[in-house]
Amino acid sequence: MESPRMKNLLILATLLALGACSSAQNKRDFVECLTIQFQSSNSAPVGIIYTPRNASYASLLLSYNRRPTSTSPERPQLIITPFHESEIQAAIYCSRKLGLQIRVRSGGHDYEGLSYTSENPFVTVDMRNIRLVLIDNDEKTAWVQVGATLGELYHTLARNSKTLAFTAGVCPPVGVGGHFSGGGYGMMSRKHALAADNIIDAKLINANGQVLDRKSMGEDLFWAIRGGGGTSFGIVLAFKVKLVTVPEIVTVFNVSRTLEQNATQLVHRWQYIADKVDENLLLRLFLRSVRSAIHGNRTIQAYFTTLFLGRVPDLLPLMQDSFPELGLVEQDCIEMSWIESTLFFAGFRNESLDVLLIRTPQIIIYFKGKSDYVTQPIPVQGLRGIWRFLNEEVENNAELQFSPYGGVLNTFSESETPFPHRAGNIFMIHSSVQWTRGGTAEYERHMNWIRRLYSYMGRYVSRSPRAAYFNYRDLDIGRNAGRNTSYEQANVWGFKYFKNNFKRLVRVKSMVDPSNFFRNEQSVPPLSLS
Repeated sequence: MESPRMKNLLILATLLALGACSSAQNKRDFVECLTIQFQSSNSAPVGIIYTPRNASYASLLLSYNRRPTSTSPERPQLIITPFHESEIQAAIYCSRKLGLQIRVRSGGHDYEGLSYTSENPFVTVDMRNIRLVLIDNDEKTAWVQVGATLGELYHTLARNSKTLAFTAGVCPPVGVGGHFSGGGYGMMSRKHALAADNIIDAKLINANGQVLDRKSMGEDLFWAIRGGGGTSFGIVLAFKVKLVTVPEIVTVFNVSRTLEQNATQLVHRWQYIADKVDENLLLRLFLRSVRSAIHGNRTIQAYFTTLFLGRVPDLLPLMQDSFPELGLVEQDCIEMSWIESTLFFAGFRNESLDVLLIRTPQIIIYFKGKSDYVTQPIPVQGLRGIWRFLNEEVENNAELQFSPYGGVLNTFSESETPFPHRAGNIFMIHSSVQWTRGGTAEYERHMNWIRRLYSYMGRYVSRSPRAAYFNYRDLDIGRNAGRNTSYEQANVWGFKYFKNNFKRLVRVKSMVDPSNFFRNEQSVPPLSLS
């Protein structure tokens, strides 16, 4: 334990590191407040508090998406990287006392960067050190702290068992906190539903600094954080989840076809079978514009990327019955373990499992994404319109993902969790564009492209509302007007993400955070302030 003299020296060093700048007083006040709070827990601010003057600040702030949420976004005045609940409670207390907004970051993959940028002064609580994964083999459950990444979760599961797994996304560095609380679609979702559908308990710190579990928070709040996003209601510490049993051997394939190989007709046909095939089979579709290796001109390439929870002899007849047009043959298929499939879909085939533990972005880009839901197949002429859009962008810079629904996703009611996108949806569209050069002209060109594509797609996707997936956050569909955002203002975007569940989310928010302490540009507002 540090002596009082040593603790005071560490505090002084932290205060000196704040430097002289326009917001230095806010930072000093915050650190002094935290210091007082830390006294009782024998913590010291050095090592968990970072300012823009700290050498580690920039690397902590690093995110895969360099695109700002506005023309002049604020960066966090402080980044706090707690190791213990008490340090998070101290951050909440000091934020309330000093009136400084707080943002929570799990993995840093928020599509609009709302965990690490804002239009108002704020501090970020970065949960990277709160990342234990504790597995109970007998119960087939796991407690997963929200600072863990999907890769860390999968890695821990693989070290524990060959047949216990979890249903969640394919990008290893994504943080558990945002992914689980917003839904969590993945390659096993047609068989085992969403990550949020498998949450059975949680721990959360509310705006008053109280640590709550499912029993003490009540069923309304527990319902809200399983698909409605956690950061509107508190700081989630951990989720307890049901693990799923998978075969020791699964099958994957990634078959591609160009326009010259009948891709348009194959994509059109895919829409009629993707949500209806055996629930052990998930046929995901990626669409990009590439340069043909045959004639050198631009063409569209469709990648049919698939997981089957079984072996090749069982897969081939299923494909022959449901999608013979693809012409799948045994040589296209690869048998492997479930954990090897997570590497395959992340682009790490034949690499060590330890690549799943990499947290830092390997590629830093400018990025914009949007989402849609499709309830009726897009006609061939509509697909050809999409091809024209894809050919406008630099090859491989833009992509559409078609992610199939159906299977067990259809067995949940729209209101069972805040995630409402259930029966009736054939597939979800994820549209994205990325670029590497900064500057206003590049920003406007690519943003204009994806917004025009989104406008074009309006005739082919869901209506009233035009539904969207909360984990693919998109501020273009609406944003809050500040602390006193009304229900009517927030419903513009809230109804698209959550349909009628948004009303219940607002009621829950009004009960648990009536002062709207936890807020951002797309947080659920309380009725008391509307």
